[in-house]
Amino acid sequence: MSGVVAAGAAMGMLPGVAFAAPAPGTAQQTKTVTGTLKPDVPDWYYLPVDVPRGVKQIDVVYSYDRPTVPAGVRGNACDIGMFGPEGHDLGNTRGFRGWSGGFRDRFSISAAEATPGYVAGPIKQGRWHVILGPYTVAPQGMNYRVDITLTFGADDKPFKPNPAPETAPASQRGKSWYRGDCHLHTVHSDGKRTPEQLVADSRAAGLDFIVSTDHNTKSSQLIWGDYATDDLLILNGEEVTTRSGHWPAIGLPAGTWIDWRYRASDAADFRHFTDQVHRAGGLVTAAHPFANCFGCTYEFAYEIADLVEVWNGPWTQDDEASVTHWDGLLRGGRWIPAIGDSDAHNPDQIVALPHTVVKADSLRRADLLAGLKAGRTWLAESKDVNLEFGVSGGGRSAGIGERLTAGTGTAVTVSATVTGAPGTTVTFLDQLGPEHVETVPDSGKATVTWTTYPRYSRWVRVEVRRPSGGPNTTTPNAMVAMSNPIFLGAADGK
Repeated sequence: MSGVVAAGAAMGMLPGVAFAAPAPGTAQQTKTVTGTLKPDVPDWYYLPVDVPRGVKQIDVVYSYDRPTVPAGVRGNACDIGMFGPEGHDLGNTRGFRGWSGGFRDRFSISAAEATPGYVAGPIKQGRWHVILGPYTVAPQGMNYRVDITLTFGADDKPFKPNPAPETAPASQRGKSWYRGDCHLHTVHSDGKRTPEQLVADSRAAGLDFIVSTDHNTKSSQLIWGDYATDDLLILNGEEVTTRSGHWPAIGLPAGTWIDWRYRASDAADFRHFTDQVHRAGGLVTAAHPFANCFGCTYEFAYEIADLVEVWNGPWTQDDEASVTHWDGLLRGGRWIPAIGDSDAHNPDQIVALPHTVVKADSLRRADLLAGLKAGRTWLAESKDVNLEFGVSGGGRSAGIGERLTAGTGTAVTVSATVTGAPGTTVTFLDQLGPEHVETVPDSGKATVTWTTYPRYSRWVRVEVRRPSGGPNTTTPNAMVAMSNPIFLGAADGK
């Protein structure tokens, strides 16, 4: 089913090309389209390509000029993808055949194989569409060229999907804390790690699970079974990358594609596709909300998101802004569980810096997602850091993401034990801000306690920070670990 919805972001149609049926003995045909896009262009352009019978492979190569622009003025950058004859209307999952953004200048699709980011399958007769996405356009305009080559002949052996297994028995510990990185990239979008390399680096980082979130495509979801191991659970996802921000859809069934051709002003479209994620059993993440690049800052409605990625990669001022904003939402009564992810693209970017530690009933997709959505999570700089955080009072106790039901005058003991964190401070915070701070000794181990009352603290959370910054960041007071809140008192105090 195509799932056709409203028009989405602005689009335009380019002059198309039509290939005739080949003469006997013809192996290939190539046609070229050129043109100029002006600075006031819509977000997406479609180039129609009429494909005859008997085609075994499509190859597309594109290029565009990059004129010199003044300092502070954006130059040319253009994305590319492909839709098949099933259609290119918004939400048409059957028509989607791949996306590489601006990472590649060419791609191939056949029944047997496809360039990473694209989906292998028969080259059917009909009208295909190359999609061009002018990300930024210089004041002089963008001169583009697209070369389309058809290769004729019989199809090779068809591609057979091999998604990741649903279990990782060697790391299964029943109800336990599991470490995972929910935002990672491979060569199937703009990453430089192969799937095999990402698995190796994730295992070395001490992770129990990862979520593969290549930009705007489902292609990597179809091949993880070739690289899976019995000690690392691989979940499917997609970083839905729009012109109004990025929102990873995590925990998707293999082969699920989520459309991205709309902006924050297209609220009904955003709601439609987040609903699609939820119907599929997945979660919606507001990614790197204050990332300083065009199209990266999260502009969509926070109330629709299940999670907020407050810590993305090595600690920066962007992350500080994200935590401050998230904390402000929490103080105002809107709690969206926080997560931390590495968003690692390249081999020099550290997988699991940071990652999220989730308390789940088992190392299975549904249980991990339930733990994430419930906020039974804390964030860690590395596998060397461990944090135990809880509260007790009135003969009861509660952990991260839970509530301690107690009278307003009940003394509540707040306790955190941290290991693997030398040179740091432990801070307890509530809706009033920092309440209690202690320094961790050189051993990196400390147990810190503090007493409060539900009358004064509606919730408590903990941060572990390194005042000096640390080996992976030049930003002072860098985060080393942080928790989601524990709520105190009656439920209406949340």
